[in-house]
Amino acid sequence: MATRESVEGFLQQCEDTIRLAQKHYEDGQKQQHFDKDGYTAALQQLETTYNDLTHLAHSANSQQREQLHRKRLQLQQLQNDMILLREEHPLHEKTYETK
Repeated sequence: MATRESVEGFLQQCEDTIRLAQKHYEDGQKQQHFDKDGYTAALQQLETTYNDLTHLAHSANSQQREQLHRKRLQLQQLQNDMILLREEHPLHEKTYETK
């Protein structure tokens, strides 16, 4: 059985992952040159967090599973939004001007 502390800690990790991915998503929406590697890394982190959440849910009680389920939906929605944005607007490499 998952401890309350382990679930709370993991939910905080999920929030951190969501914040980072949300920032990359918002940058991508601006259609400016943005960090392709960072965007891809954020997508990978969402996937890793989703997989970790799935494993943790197996040892969680019903209340914890409900919390994890809601977080899973958030992770999936953001991941889907990021994938769709990437398909709509191909990523550009970040470029730096030299003077």
